[in-house]
Amino acid sequence: MSLPTLYLDANASEILRPEAREAAVAALDLDGNPSSVHRAGRQARALLEEARERIAAAFGADPAGLVFTSGGTEADALAILALGAGRRVLIGATEHDAVRAAAPGAARLPVRPDGTIDPGTLRDALDASAEPALVCLMLANNETGVLHPIAELAGLCRDRGALLHVDAVQAAGRVPVSLADLGADSLALSGHKLGGPKGAGALLLRGGTQGFHLSALIAGGGQERGRRGGTPSLPAIAGFAAAADAACATLSRFADLAVLRDRIESAARAQGAVVAGAGAPRLPNTSALVLPGRRADSQLIALDLAGIAVSAGAACSSGKVSASHVLAAMGFGTGAEQAIRMSLPWNATPEHADRFIAAYARMAATPSRLSA
Repeated sequence: MSLPTLYLDANASEILRPEAREAAVAALDLDGNPSSVHRAGRQARALLEEARERIAAAFGADPAGLVFTSGGTEADALAILALGAGRRVLIGATEHDAVRAAAPGAARLPVRPDGTIDPGTLRDALDASAEPALVCLMLANNETGVLHPIAELAGLCRDRGALLHVDAVQAAGRVPVSLADLGADSLALSGHKLGGPKGAGALLLRGGTQGFHLSALIAGGGQERGRRGGTPSLPAIAGFAAAADAACATLSRFADLAVLRDRIESAARAQGAVVAGAGAPRLPNTSALVLPGRRADSQLIALDLAGIAVSAGAACSSGKVSASHVLAAMGFGTGAEQAIRMSLPWNATPEHADRFIAAYARMAATPSRLSA
């Protein structure tokens, strides 16, 4: 009898939290549209606004500056469209494809071998032109878990009149995240990365940027103060708020996961693996493991056959496995084609780590016809 699948791909989508499931199911019982003025509509509107206030409070933002979206990708695109108008755009070389696609002509800021942005590099890029800039940087990298020193970088942006958009999709609920404390002008979030249902995200705007004209990516009936058209998905948003509350209330649980992550990385190194970004501050649940001579697709197939669900880089590439632009930017060369990402979910246990370690050792010791 085969073992059930062990899900270690939380950075692709976090395991649904029971609080989020309960909130989403309860919201399904509301028939009204939040834009309707009758009693049923007002009940739906009250739930929507309560969720807005809870999420804003969880992440240090003003509820009036929170725009609900379909997820992090839309939040990133909306921020770049709005804040980037009339500005040159600078993005990190390791940014998520959501940012790269929304800013195709942006200048790329190189990263150090550990995956972090050198503040001096950003300062020089900002000083290279008098044209105002929008800087887009992720708080935590989705593939390596590497954390950028955003508060320090935000200071550089402020001093030079640049705006800063932060993709906090992977960081939220795993490390403390506050729009106010980071000093960013906008922040992107995604409900399902917190353990909520798929289909809801948010763009948080700092007080001063609320005056910027947000050209809606989706035009409609004036929902979200004209910033995002369409009837909001109340079940997904209610689950998003419940997941945010639960995740932020149990941040210490994620800190504990660092012990399991370190055990896994130690065992992987014993099999010849290299941990990308190991020298930098990282999310406590994420490991990017480069196994020299073994292609990522070969590793994924072997681990999947062993009942282990992990990924190779981002989960937004239509199911294809290709070289990681993140690891390439960090200087890994052919290693960019030989990396898998293991990301522990909020409910991971020592037994999960043990099972992965055993399966990884078997995989690493078994030759593959797909090897590089």
